[in-house]
Amino acid sequence: MAEKVLVVGGGGREHALAWKLAQSPQVQQVLVAPGNAGTAGCGKISNSEVSVSNHAILAQFCKDHHVGLVVVGPEVPLAAGMVDDLTAAGVPCFGPSAKAAQLEASKSFSKAFMERHGIPTARYGSFTAPEEACNYIRTADFPALVVKASGLAAGKGVIVAGDREEACRAVMDIMKDRAFGSAGETVVVEELLEGEEVSCLCFSDGSSVSPMPPAQDHKRLQDGDLGPNTGGMGAYCPTPQVSQELLQQIRDTVLQKTVDGMREEGTPYVGVLYAGLMLTKQGLKVLEFNCRFGDPECQVLLPLLKSDLYEVILNTMSGKLVSSAPVWHQDSSAVTVVMASAGYPGSYKKGVEITGLSQVQDSGVQVFHAGTALKEGGVVSSGGRVLTVTAVRPSLESALQAANQGVAAVGFPGAVYRRDIGHRAIAHLNPDRSLHCVSDRGLTYKGCGVDIAAGNKLVEMIKPLAKATSRPGCNAELGGFAGLFDLKGAGFVDPILVSGTDGVGTKLRIAQACGRHGGLGQDLVAMCVNDVLAQGAEPLFFLDYFSCGRLDVDVAAAVVGGVAAACKVAGCALLGGETAEMPGVYAAGEYDLAGFCVGAVERGALLPRLGDIQEGDLLVGLASSGVHSNGFSLVSKVLQRANLEYSSPALFADSGRTIGDVLLTPTKIYSRLLLPILRSGAVKAFAHITGGGLLENIPRVLPQELAVDLDASRWSIPPVFSWIHKEGGLSEEEMARTFNCGLGAVLVVAPEDAQTVLCQLQAHEEVWIVGSLVHKQQGAKQVVVHNLKHRLQGGGPAPSGEVGVNQNVGFHCKDKRTRVAVLISGTGTNLQALIEQAKHPSSSAEIVVVISNRPGVLGLKKASLAGIQTRVVDHKLYGSRTEFDGTIDRVLEEFGVELVCLAGFMRILTGSFVKKWNGKLLNIHPSLLPSFKGMNAQKQALQAGVRVTGCTVHFAAEEVDAGAIIVQESVPVLAGDTEESLSDRIREAEHRAFPAALELVASGELALQEDGRIVWSSPVPTVKNHTSSSHPQL
Repeated sequence: MAEKVLVVGGGGREHALAWKLAQSPQVQQVLVAPGNAGTAGCGKISNSEVSVSNHAILAQFCKDHHVGLVVVGPEVPLAAGMVDDLTAAGVPCFGPSAKAAQLEASKSFSKAFMERHGIPTARYGSFTAPEEACNYIRTADFPALVVKASGLAAGKGVIVAGDREEACRAVMDIMKDRAFGSAGETVVVEELLEGEEVSCLCFSDGSSVSPMPPAQDHKRLQDGDLGPNTGGMGAYCPTPQVSQELLQQIRDTVLQKTVDGMREEGTPYVGVLYAGLMLTKQGLKVLEFNCRFGDPECQVLLPLLKSDLYEVILNTMSGKLVSSAPVWHQDSSAVTVVMASAGYPGSYKKGVEITGLSQVQDSGVQVFHAGTALKEGGVVSSGGRVLTVTAVRPSLESALQAANQGVAAVGFPGAVYRRDIGHRAIAHLNPDRSLHCVSDRGLTYKGCGVDIAAGNKLVEMIKPLAKATSRPGCNAELGGFAGLFDLKGAGFVDPILVSGTDGVGTKLRIAQACGRHGGLGQDLVAMCVNDVLAQGAEPLFFLDYFSCGRLDVDVAAAVVGGVAAACKVAGCALLGGETAEMPGVYAAGEYDLAGFCVGAVERGALLPRLGDIQEGDLLVGLASSGVHSNGFSLVSKVLQRANLEYSSPALFADSGRTIGDVLLTPTKIYSRLLLPILRSGAVKAFAHITGGGLLENIPRVLPQELAVDLDASRWSIPPVFSWIHKEGGLSEEEMARTFNCGLGAVLVVAPEDAQTVLCQLQAHEEVWIVGSLVHKQQGAKQVVVHNLKHRLQGGGPAPSGEVGVNQNVGFHCKDKRTRVAVLISGTGTNLQALIEQAKHPSSSAEIVVVISNRPGVLGLKKASLAGIQTRVVDHKLYGSRTEFDGTIDRVLEEFGVELVCLAGFMRILTGSFVKKWNGKLLNIHPSLLPSFKGMNAQKQALQAGVRVTGCTVHFAAEEVDAGAIIVQESVPVLAGDTEESLSDRIREAEHRAFPAALELVASGELALQEDGRIVWSSPVPTVKNHTSSSHPQL
């Protein structure tokens, strides 16, 4: 007896399922709920209005209407347990159980499952707290730039970020702003992989698998893989990039291994298993699992299925796949092109009339409906993705041509679609096509190996990355003949321009061998920027040069994307560049890089100050991140000598890292850290330790009569240098002449300035006093490094009696500083003044976090630029003040905060919060309290006619603008004052008073007693009280 089948869903995938099931002689009728215009009354196929969200009602409907099989299309009902509920009610249902569907419904579960069962996937972390996720992004030694909402997000919960900052914003959007609702309660942060992406699906009966032909979809909206991500704009099948051998490997190491693992864990997987894979140079990696047919992959797979789909499903459900494997059409290719509404994936208009569908069907092309509806006898659009036009032909190119012709025949005003579906496969199948210079129309530039279209595509990809590096003086717009920079706009008065150019040497070969290109961008920028910095200059703009034999757009985009990210770190604009495609000059897969940086320094601040440098000056060393970008030709020989590969485990490094991982650690960029210190005048010279190592770089910034006396026992030497020294059998001198040996840069400072410089740097970087300058004796070496061999061999501090730098430097930075949080709502009034105060080496305060109740405000940017962590606790997301304050309190506890400053924080805190932080909560008010409390204090002062007003820093109390007074500063009220002019002068006073109050409380000089009165630890300081005084009044 023929069966009735119910397909759950209403998209193009469900239309394709219904279309294929209806071809079975064993199927009497196919119902689709809710369906679309394409499944409404088409032969055996019709729509049903039965509720699919209420599983009990659905089960009863199936029994009443003699439905013998339910096929579930989308992932949401699978995750909701539709298969479990219908099966329990006695209704056969095809698809995995809710527990098995966790492979898609929870990315956190999926990644942990792959880890448990040794299934290859990207490195990752799973987080329920946004700050932990952001910390992982910032500290991972690989590009942790893929941020995924763990739950179901309708295929939109994945964000591929261009840099760490964007990745952290994505975390906050997902977890704080709930961009994907409850799906984002947990996020997974993954390594960004590079390679070819393919979709490999299979039927699984719980113990065995039967793979389908591999397919590839196209997520980007526009031709050339440009534009925003979508749910999918087309697909093709099979993919020639996946050989039979590779498909067998995928079957064994991914598909079968997954089904075996699910069975071992007591959750047999029955249904369609979809593995999204990336084919990297290091091998295949699983990007994600789906627990159903993909859309639009389904629309190219089912037309190639030779077997009866109904029988395949029954065999799968009864565990007979081994004996009855599905059969597929060989020697055919399928292409489907999605037609979307104008405006998709953003907002779009519905109800647009669609015509010409019957003529398309007559041409041998199948149209599967997605977002369509019937209206007054016609078909209109009702969604973003509206139609998928599928063609099956003997070749991929002919299938694409037929599908495009079908699309052209559809009358759909404003439709958006791609014309290049399968372009990667076509290029793969015709690798030599671009090598023939002669065509029927004569010579072509592309035919001779230079693809201008690919270059243009690259430019479009990197334009937004470059734009993000804009800074004062430059808007970083690509596309012109030359770039412009406005020195006056950047704030310079009498500048000298400084330029530097460099490459990354043979580190390129390691990156190319490992297939990891993104980090080279930072290496390139660092080498140039740090050189410019050695002249005391601020890096202003950067240009890159990328040359190759044949342009791989993805590789080039990864490299230049790394350049752009590094420019943001360095504070310079990516102003332009050159991509040179030179056939025959470079071997396949090879490329070269060069960079050019221009900076500027005011004439009087130029480094080195040779006339000021003298015997006895001290050397401050800044830690390197490793080998940086020099000496890699020697490193390669060491690897050959040790018979090791880049993929070999780095036994000298953290567990799980390879030698390639360690060697590709990017070069440090020192500009943002050092510029404020260089501008202070405390540094006489700066040496960047590049090619030539310790022995040749430091003398470049010194007078000839002085020599360098270094002591390697004074700094930390990364283990990679000890490994190179041992495996290569290198001499102590060779190590010092070739490598930085742990010092990325060296500063020359006077002994009296050393403590200030050291303490300023130690808050952000590992630094040490590593040596001093001595008079150079005739014939003596200009650089002597003591104890280097001892340290490279794993030794600790210098042995007793060993000659070295005087250990009794006597410098000491404040051991314990009070941990401070600043709460803001906007620009962070007084925030910058507090930041500047806390930066001072003698300060008793350390600002550890800035918290805003509003996202995206200027104060958060100020904090980030100062290297301070930020958090957003959006008050609009909380149902009560108590819940909001509780979250603030948890963040404060997380950072170990001891003192809180309210700097323009526009929320009233609950009494319980104020009580908990009594004596640790500072606020400021623009009047001399107790006068003029509340809002509009300046207006109140003007209306009262007072001659003096000012500002007050006080401990916060439950009553508004009450609490014990810490500091007050008076401001005169001048004739003709307006609210605005008076406010400006009071604000200037606040910038002095608030930091002063912060120091008093943070140092313990002043404290609040339980009775609400202030107690001093020493006699109360006095300040002369002048009416117009700009001094704080205590």
